[in-house]
Amino acid sequence: MNSSRIESLKGDITKLHVDAIVNAANTSLLGGGGVDGAIHRAGGQAILEECIRIRNRQGGCAVGEAVITTAGNMPARFVIHTVGPVWSKSNTGADALLSNAYRNSLQLATENKVKTIAFPNISTGIYSFPKDKAAEIAIRTVKDFLLSDKKIEKVIFVCFDEENYGIYQKLLSEDAYLSSVK
Repeated sequence: MNSSRIESLKGDITKLHVDAIVNAANTSLLGGGGVDGAIHRAGGQAILEECIRIRNRQGGCAVGEAVITTAGNMPARFVIHTVGPVWSKSNTGADALLSNAYRNSLQLATENKVKTIAFPNISTGIYSFPKDKAAEIAIRTVKDFLLSDKKIEKVIFVCFDEENYGIYQKLLSEDAYLSSVK
C-alpha cells in the first residue's frame, strides 16, 4: 500500500479543507466536550439539527457505528460522527469497538464519495483509551481498509496534543521503514 495515503498532523480538525472530518461523538449525537464540542461549535446549528433528525429516526448512534451530517460552517463538506468505546480493563470488546468506529467511518466515507478524510484521536480523551494502543488500532484499521479501497486518496490523523502527535509520527515512520525493507 502507498503510505503516502496516510499522514498525521498536529492541529485543529475543524479548520481542515478535506471532504470529511470525523467527530468522536457520544451516543446522543447532541455534542459534548473535547473534539465533539469543538466540532459542534465550529459547524454551527446545521450539524445539531441533522443530528437531532438522526436521533429521531434511529435513536442516536451506537458505539462503533457512524452517521454522517453536513459540516455546517466548517471548510469540510461532511462530518462523520462515530462513537468510540469507553476504556476499562474489564471492557474486553473495546479494541474491536474502536476498530469498528474507524472502519464504519471509512465505509460511510466511501459511500458518500469522500476522497479526503481526517480523524481525531477517538476515545483517547474523556473515554480514557490508552493513547498508544488507540493509535495502533487506528493505523492498523485504516491501513487494512485502504488495502481494498482505492477511492479514499488521503487519511489524516489530526492530533490536538503533542503526546498523540508523537505517537502517530513514531508509528507511521516505523511502519514506512518496515514497508521499505520488505
